[in-house]
Amino acid sequence: MLFSHLDKLLTEPINQISPIDDKRTCASVIFWLSLSLVFAIFYGILGLQRAFSGEYAAQDDAREYVFWMQQFIDAELLPHDLIADYFKSITPLGYAAIYKLMASFNIHPLLLSKILPIFLGVIVTIYCFWLCLEFFPVPFAGFITTLLLNQSLWFKDDLISATPRAFIYPLLLAFFYHLVKESWLITCLTIVLQGFIYPPLLLISLGILCLRLRNNYFLLAGFLGLGFLVMLPYALASSKFGPVITATQAWKMPELWTEGRHPFFDTNPWRFWLIGQHSGILPPLMPPFIWLGLFFPLILRYQSRFPLVSFVKSKITLLRQIIIVSSTLYFAAHVLLLKLFFPTRYTVHTFRIVMAFAAGITLTVMLDKLFHANQQKRRFGKISLIVVLIGGLLLYPNFSGRFPTTDYRISGESAIYKFLQTQPKNSLIASLADEADNIPTFAQRSILVGREYALPFHLGYYSQIRQRTTELIFAQYSQDLVAAQKLIQKYGVSFWLLEGTAFQPEYLIKKTWLKSFQPAFTEALSSLKQGNISGLARLRKQCSVLQTDKFSLLKAECIVNSTLE
Repeated sequence: MLFSHLDKLLTEPINQISPIDDKRTCASVIFWLSLSLVFAIFYGILGLQRAFSGEYAAQDDAREYVFWMQQFIDAELLPHDLIADYFKSITPLGYAAIYKLMASFNIHPLLLSKILPIFLGVIVTIYCFWLCLEFFPVPFAGFITTLLLNQSLWFKDDLISATPRAFIYPLLLAFFYHLVKESWLITCLTIVLQGFIYPPLLLISLGILCLRLRNNYFLLAGFLGLGFLVMLPYALASSKFGPVITATQAWKMPELWTEGRHPFFDTNPWRFWLIGQHSGILPPLMPPFIWLGLFFPLILRYQSRFPLVSFVKSKITLLRQIIIVSSTLYFAAHVLLLKLFFPTRYTVHTFRIVMAFAAGITLTVMLDKLFHANQQKRRFGKISLIVVLIGGLLLYPNFSGRFPTTDYRISGESAIYKFLQTQPKNSLIASLADEADNIPTFAQRSILVGREYALPFHLGYYSQIRQRTTELIFAQYSQDLVAAQKLIQKYGVSFWLLEGTAFQPEYLIKKTWLKSFQPAFTEALSSLKQGNISGLARLRKQCSVLQTDKFSLLKAECIVNSTLE
């Protein structure tokens, strides 16, 4: 009796003829959907715990997008800031509009970036569950699919980042669901939202529409026209920070090679094409159970051995179409290097979604086979195996040691932030320390350069960042004060933040991103190895206005007015 009830609970399809009137069907759908939402919210709460684990905590990538949005709260912040102006220019309009709307209700952008992922996770779960039922009307499969997708998302920092890419999953799943339901008006809405929040998604969606509507010329033309109109402002936008680097220029830039600020190229072809972070075709998917999706084509091929496969609907062809379009765009992005940005953005997200669906259905079909194979024999062993399997699915993240992956940066330098917040809003801080990346977010003050903001894609922006960084390296490690004084006067620097170990050779060696700034980096490292003492090092105590365990904050005016004996 127990075995029979367990079989029905896990593998019984819903009543497709009259699902609303069938109480058992409604109860099953509500139960598994509710359980799916429980896990989605639970994972979101784990992320929230990390987000609020310190007074000064921000997700790594969120710092790039959120810091300038503090202008929605106080328009006087970060005036004439090169870095803020650049990131404002590359932020999608729809994404910025969400934060601006919330700011009108006095919800701070940094706070919104922390709580937004849990709501996005709920939307992802709802769409994922209902879409799975469109493919395969077994509610338990919907639960397994959403569980695997949510776990996979929280093993990466896409959703938790609350950046534009965090919206990829709700937007894609909404598009897929309304596409298979043929809800054309809502499908149009998802296309518009994709264009305003994460424009590259449009290429994937329009590609899928071309495959599915190739015989419906009128409808296809309408969608393509809408996509063209939505993409037009994005494509024609002439940023004052252009042009975008060409493939030839990128090939020569150390910033895009191993140990660079944004590594793409790799001398190892296998690593480049298979697992490269921005170039490889194989996504780093977790948990391991999601890779069971690779067996999905096999169970479809041998349907006679897996009775439950007969319930798989023809709509499942969408998964194949997603793979075809994503793979095509992946190779196109390699051919048209950087014109479509990095290739992996067209595969890593879609492959994660496809693998979650394939694995969820595969696991359900395999469980059904286990239930019905020699049903009268070894029931205890079967139940034990089922419990172990389901237990592994539910509990694996708890034993992985790195779940959830939030990549939150938590700083203990509250004294620096509180001091800088008392300074004029047009203050500019110069520093090579990684802590500089946190200053625009936590102190709401501008910085001269920072690793997090040194994106080498638009020459109008990066040429200035490169010039600033080169001058800063030279000034910080020069034996006199001339270079430092010139830099302060040229850029209007207010303070200079020095790390306690800043004048040790190991300090520079560990900052691999600075190796791209030659010859300043090599000359500075050589000078330190020779035992030369920097002019700024001699002024650390004399010009310091704030000392912490790790840092010294020097007043720029003192540096300008000082001389070395």
